[in-house]
Amino acid sequence: MPPLRLSAPWLLTMDGPPIRDGAVLIGAGGRIEAVGPDRTVPAPPGVPLQRFDAAVLLPGLVNTHTHLELTGLAGQVEDPEFTEWIRHLRAVKAERTREAFRDSARAGVRDCFAGGVTTVADTGDSGAVLEALAEVGGSGLVYQEVFGPHPAQVEESLTELRTRLEELSHFERPRLRLGISPHAPYTVSGPPYRAAARLARLEQRPLAVHLAESPAEHEFVARGTGPFAQAWQARGIPPLSEHCPPLRPSVLRSPVAWLDSHGVLGPETLCIHLVQIDGEDLEVLADRGVAVAHCPVSNRRHGHGTAPLLELRARGLRLGVGTDSEASVGVLDLLGDARAAREAACLTAAEGLALCTRDAATVLGLEREVGRLCAGLWGDCTVVAASPTPNSPERVAEAVLQTGPSAVLATFLAGRSVHPTA
Repeated sequence: MPPLRLSAPWLLTMDGPPIRDGAVLIGAGGRIEAVGPDRTVPAPPGVPLQRFDAAVLLPGLVNTHTHLELTGLAGQVEDPEFTEWIRHLRAVKAERTREAFRDSARAGVRDCFAGGVTTVADTGDSGAVLEALAEVGGSGLVYQEVFGPHPAQVEESLTELRTRLEELSHFERPRLRLGISPHAPYTVSGPPYRAAARLARLEQRPLAVHLAESPAEHEFVARGTGPFAQAWQARGIPPLSEHCPPLRPSVLRSPVAWLDSHGVLGPETLCIHLVQIDGEDLEVLADRGVAVAHCPVSNRRHGHGTAPLLELRARGLRLGVGTDSEASVGVLDLLGDARAAREAACLTAAEGLALCTRDAATVLGLEREVGRLCAGLWGDCTVVAASPTPNSPERVAEAVLQTGPSAVLATFLAGRSVHPTA
């Protein structure tokens, strides 16, 4: 890609205060070479100059949890009760063709770019999202989902996982990594969890888990009752309390305690949701140094409650926001999730915006690559219309946070325009 210079009335680096009349120079290799007030940023001869009026220039947004293979399913899975919603979603997925997953993934990637998102952490079992991101030179982590509720399925699950990783690894790129995601405590038993976590660490792959999302999940683990327990019983799967070896009561205190007993939690683990947790869980999570993907709009849509954001932050956990899937929330609006998180935890606008930029990059271990506008980082930029243009630095982050996908004027990935496209 040729070098590129961008400028706007306001520049948010997420590395310091807003810069009035700022500019970014992106080199031919896609990395930022200079950033700051317009008058201080070089404008080399022959370098294309793009000026955006009545706008804010900021880092490309980072979405810490998506299911882009489910793009297009908004409104198709409407069961009000979560366990029934999951059953319906599984039925819909079972009828989809491989090509349908590919089409959905490609559409999801385009929607991300249109919404200012340049890096994603996606989970799915079709492999279509990794392929779609590779096609367009995308950025992020894609976690291959693992299922296996019966303890006897450990060899079958692990063999299938190894096969899928080998197949999909051909799509990995310098900015695109393949990870592993044993799905959730109600779809994966202890032995497959342990095996998947060991494999992730052996191959140095990132790990992600849906954890402590719903009251039904907590009831299933802590009491062995409820709709998930009934579903396991109907399939002849032994309850967690009867798994071999028999589990101590303290292990079944909560989903967090149960996963920790299987060696799943660690600094490389992305814990998605974490709504149904208490003080003991918080201490375990902090001790293990996990990262957290907070999905406030999805949690609200499913009636799960609100994650204890302030408590998670107070314990120093890495925290970012994610949208979850269109099947859960309809339209993916990452700034809307940042806004919801900010309101729930009474954060400042800058703190809320950091949850989908700087802090989100740290969640994914990409803080030296994306999430800020800083020399040496990738030239991933988003331009958001701000009308009226903020008249003071204090109002810039607020102006951005109050917008949504429709306000995104342009998105650049390593200096390459990915929205709008020709």
